[in-house]
Amino acid sequence: MKPKAKVYIDGANMFYTQKKLGWFIDWKKVKDFLQENREILEIRYYTGLKVNDEKMASFLRYLDNIGIAPFTKPVKVIKVGNDHPSKKFYNYSEIYKSNCDVEMATDILLERKEIDEIILFTGDSDFQYLIKKLKDIGKKVAVFSSRKTISWEIKLVVTKYIYLEDIKDKIIRK
Repeated sequence: MKPKAKVYIDGANMFYTQKKLGWFIDWKKVKDFLQENREILEIRYYTGLKVNDEKMASFLRYLDNIGIAPFTKPVKVIKVGNDHPSKKFYNYSEIYKSNCDVEMATDILLERKEIDEIILFTGDSDFQYLIKKLKDIGKKVAVFSSRKTISWEIKLVVTKYIYLEDIKDKIIRK
């Protein structure tokens, strides 16, 4: 019998990972690859969403159509710049921020009892504590990331890590 697993994808982390790799992931191929050895109960893709971002909305519809559930939250716009009171004019630049780590961690903890293995697509060290606690209660945690973006903290605590580069031929978008 195949182990029951759920997959949680850190969309922002995977976006930057793909940029660093110089190639893009075909999420349908990922789904097929993961189902070879596991009973995948659900795959979730967590990301921020800008207002009127049709390109991202189209990508999220694609994910939904192939059976990957998108979970979004609004992107925050943070103004940074020279705003000292003595200045007559303010020079602002904008940073877009949306971090879904808390949502991912919460969902994983709430659903942990029904699964044997948790699969994370991230290299973010923020998940180190969560992974350690999951392992402490007997859960297997696999992380898929890149050699270029996986944190050493994750490598120390995870049950196993798989480098995307090592499975590139199975998951690359053509």
